[in-house]
Amino acid sequence: MSAPAGMTLLFEQAHILCYRTFDIAEEIDLERARKALSEDSRRLKLSRENSQYIQLPNPPVAYELGRRPLALRDGPVTVDATARLFDHGAASIILRVPVAPGTTWEALTQVADELYDSQALDDLAQELVEGVRRTISAAVQGPHLWDQSESYTVIFAERIQGNPSAEELFQRADIARLLLGESTTAPLAPREREAVTQVRFSYTAHDLVVVDWNSAFVYEPSGSRDIPDLLEIANAQLLEFRYYDERLDEHIARIHDEVQARKPGWLTLFRSPYRSLARETLGTLVDLNEFVERVENSLKIIGDFYLAKVYEGAVRRLRIPAWQASVTRKQQLLAQTYGLLKGEVDIDRSHILEVMIVALIILEIVLAFGRVFQDG
Repeated sequence: MSAPAGMTLLFEQAHILCYRTFDIAEEIDLERARKALSEDSRRLKLSRENSQYIQLPNPPVAYELGRRPLALRDGPVTVDATARLFDHGAASIILRVPVAPGTTWEALTQVADELYDSQALDDLAQELVEGVRRTISAAVQGPHLWDQSESYTVIFAERIQGNPSAEELFQRADIARLLLGESTTAPLAPREREAVTQVRFSYTAHDLVVVDWNSAFVYEPSGSRDIPDLLEIANAQLLEFRYYDERLDEHIARIHDEVQARKPGWLTLFRSPYRSLARETLGTLVDLNEFVERVENSLKIIGDFYLAKVYEGAVRRLRIPAWQASVTRKQQLLAQTYGLLKGEVDIDRSHILEVMIVALIILEIVLAFGRVFQDG
């Protein structure tokens, strides 16, 4: 039965998934991490029909962190906490906030607005990820904790009163205001509303996905979590490209500073001042190539179907191609810089060889003169 016109939309079964994704290592050995975790750790597996056409070569590992209190304006709530680990070094903390049955759309919008920028939620996620780092310390390479993170929120509804169709829900509900956390009474401009809701999908008449850059609304009566899982994977990829983009910026700036600081002198005839810098740059390029391969291989699409469309739409909305292009451009710049540094090292080596040849010639001349004087 469809929801009658004019009826207030009430959530009968829903929750809010709050993601905080951190970069904690250069690489995580997922199988070793799984063995170090509790017995209920599990590898991600998609369950929807045709999900076999999305391949996860090294599926992320998830495990439960238990129930935790979270302070909100209207009082504390108990949330279910989960950690998910990715082989490219990301760790995601998922906090599942319950939505009380009978909650109105307007009330949920106010809760979402608070959760989007909740310091209490950020602090809890930070505390939990520190515990995760300690637990899996033996399974990581290059451990660290980047000072930036990626946040994302999914409003996940399984049942809405009246069982509205996707079209009815989209027409009657203010999804744009919910995704923006805009709880004021002023109406949104039509262009803003369309911009927020432009990436939307439906597979049946009664499911709906709307993806924005910082949040998503998923109406899924089947209860399948495949779409939130795909959105989480996309956010983890975004985080990694942001992390390596910053690393490349730092390395390129350091090369510039070191080249400017090094002055030529007679000692450079025997040892190039750029040898260690060239070696370090080559190491960065090798690490970067391995990283890009791990991130790009974290999810492979081998068919054009619903889940693939949702994932590709999320990738575009999160602007991942722009970050990926930035990393690729800086990678090419770094490769060119390495070529120049290696050229300088090779020139310095040729100078050393020339000096040695000249020294040998002079030595030969001196020895020849010595023999002449001895014979005389």
